[in-house]
Amino acid sequence: MLYLKSILDQLAEPGNVNISVPEFFNFGFDVVDTWAAEENMTAFVSVNRTATAIEYHSFAELSQASNRFANALQTLGAEKGACAIVILPRVPAWYEVVIGCIKAGVVAMPGTNLLTAKDIEYRINHSAASLAIVSSEHISKIESIRARCPSLRHLILVGNKQHGWIDYANACAQESEVCERETMPLSRSDDMMMAYFTSGTTSWPKMVPRNHGYALAHTVTGKFWMDLRQHDVHWTLSDTGWAKAAWGMLFPQWLIGATIVLYDGDPKFDPEIHLRLIDKLGVTTFCAPPTVYRVFAQMDLSGYQFSSLRHSMSAGEPLNPEAIRMWKEVTGTFVHDGYGQTETVNVVANVPGVEIRPGSMGKPVPGFDVQIVDDNGVVVANDQIGHIAIRLTDCHPLGLFDGYYEGPDALNREAFRHGWYYTGDTATRDIDGYIWFVGRSDDIISSAGYRISPFEVESALLEHPAVAESAVVAKPDDLRGEIVKAHIVLAPSYTPSEKLVGEIQNYVKKTTAPYKYPREIQFRASLPKTISGKIRRVELREEA
Repeated sequence: MLYLKSILDQLAEPGNVNISVPEFFNFGFDVVDTWAAEENMTAFVSVNRTATAIEYHSFAELSQASNRFANALQTLGAEKGACAIVILPRVPAWYEVVIGCIKAGVVAMPGTNLLTAKDIEYRINHSAASLAIVSSEHISKIESIRARCPSLRHLILVGNKQHGWIDYANACAQESEVCERETMPLSRSDDMMMAYFTSGTTSWPKMVPRNHGYALAHTVTGKFWMDLRQHDVHWTLSDTGWAKAAWGMLFPQWLIGATIVLYDGDPKFDPEIHLRLIDKLGVTTFCAPPTVYRVFAQMDLSGYQFSSLRHSMSAGEPLNPEAIRMWKEVTGTFVHDGYGQTETVNVVANVPGVEIRPGSMGKPVPGFDVQIVDDNGVVVANDQIGHIAIRLTDCHPLGLFDGYYEGPDALNREAFRHGWYYTGDTATRDIDGYIWFVGRSDDIISSAGYRISPFEVESALLEHPAVAESAVVAKPDDLRGEIVKAHIVLAPSYTPSEKLVGEIQNYVKKTTAPYKYPREIQFRASLPKTISGKIRRVELREEA
């Protein structure tokens, strides 16, 4: 308890970000097992799909279950550094598997449940994974690619039985619930602990290694952007396969001693169940993607209770100001936008107690020098579009990855240059230091000498009642070089027409600078997205 107590003491000091990273650190032993020694500490609350069954799981129970799985991995002969692809829904076994892997030194690679067989094959072969730990819905996918994955040795099935597969429950039942740290491989803070794959919005997904120190680095995420406190009930809406799950369903919350909501919701989002659960579970801190807040904004929320809620957040893509205003009116809480990547922890945020400027990501969080720079690493002037970059220092920034796994050298040279880590995103910075997201570096539209942010145009479009979703891209144009083209999914009760095109164009001209309006609008039934839900603008540009 002494080490975790020292971390909590450091967190209690206002503005302190000097989190010391020890030579050896293991989140499973140093955090989960430490809380397990405390009485009545709830790690997470699991909720079934219909929200009719709610179960509270203690740290002690999680410690024992993860010990069993860590011992099972050793029985299988899984060595330190072995990679395991983990594809499980939001069920308790996901926590048992991930923490068990961390204790055993096995590198868990969480994958979203939306992965196809081709996606899984790519991840297994890129990492030379030797284990696959999945639920029954992924059996056929694994079996269809197994012959093309020579490194794969062990298939572990959670929640069912299948010939040729190891039954997870049975394997764990045969192991001791006690796991002596001395019997497991030593975990250096710089050893690889987990790995995530990027969304692949512009290319093949890149494998991002995360070391044991990364878990500890999320103290910054929990202290500033999330404003977490011990015994909070925190709920982040995320698939278990996204890096956002590490942010909102694992590391920051348990470092600080909060309880996590694990709701195994239907893939088809049910807003009513989510809204009822906020009150039923006494959720105090809540994080959802922008699309969810936009759905809520179209509902009558007068019949729901939000008295337990004290802090709201959004991440993934910037949230338009209108949705922020709506949520504040209904719940009394501002939506605090935050920014980070699979490659980082939270590095820019609207921190509680600091003025929120709707539409801005906020300011750099303490401990990170985040600037807007040009291609040569020179900080650009206020209100000029540039690259979001993190300054590299003699002491590597806490939570920033060291480089892509087994990727071409060109990938890392592009990311780390001129003394900066280039995020691949662009933004502007205003005179007061607030950062305003623009888009991916290759999303900027250059039209008749103007540089136009797709996000700014999309925000204006979303304020029009006819627009449910929008994506703005550049379309080549002989006269202007490029023009703004908007792909729009209409709200219910609206139908495409030339008249509606004109109305939307005029609305944007009045809402933002006239030169930014979409000169071409295409109505469509849906927008192409990655498996993590981000819009694939590269496909829309190719259509143009």
